[in-house]
Amino acid sequence: MVAAVVSVMDFAIWGPITRADMPGLCDRVCALLSECGAKVARCDVSGVEVDAVTVDALARLQLAARRHGCQVRLRRASSDLLELVAFMGLHDVLPDEEGLAKYRLSRRAALLAPMRRPQSRR
Repeated sequence: MVAAVVSVMDFAIWGPITRADMPGLCDRVCALLSECGAKVARCDVSGVEVDAVTVDALARLQLAARRHGCQVRLRRASSDLLELVAFMGLHDVLPDEEGLAKYRLSRRAALLAPMRRPQSRR
């Protein structure tokens, strides 16, 4: 029997994620991707702890999804999580549906702010 192919799949992860959780997390999401054949998987991360282990797990999840021809996009990510993802150099690996464009614009503005010279008043 052939499974129906959908273009987008939604799922959520929550709670503190430990290194021991990573293989099971990847296995469960890969099983879902194999069943539905989605090209995009939107991962609701509003319930995760913001730490390096979580970002590592999300990066590994992205790698596993790409092996199935899919891209994971973070959904409902906190600004703290997005900042940690960017700090770890993974903002291009773990795109965020809602906040990435805003984060890039605010980051660009913050980087350019010191370059602006105040205009002198005469």
